[in-house]
Amino acid sequence: MRVEQVTAKALKNVNYDRYLLASAVGKRAEELANGAQPLIDFDPRKYKYADIALHEIAEGKIAVSLES
Repeated sequence: MRVEQVTAKALKNVNYDRYLLASAVGKRAEELANGAQPLIDFDPRKYKYADIALHEIAEGKIAVSLES
């Protein structure tokens, strides 16, 4: 799936709030960088942490809310 499609799907999951999506991707990417295991089948040695985080949100593996 193309990055644009993944981003559109992730935006839909956060009610089209770009700031919330950027914040959630940043927080999750930091968690991945600090050793958290990806919730989807992506090799962290081949993909950037932000890309993995974006895919996790798009697939609904990470719940994002205003409180997060």
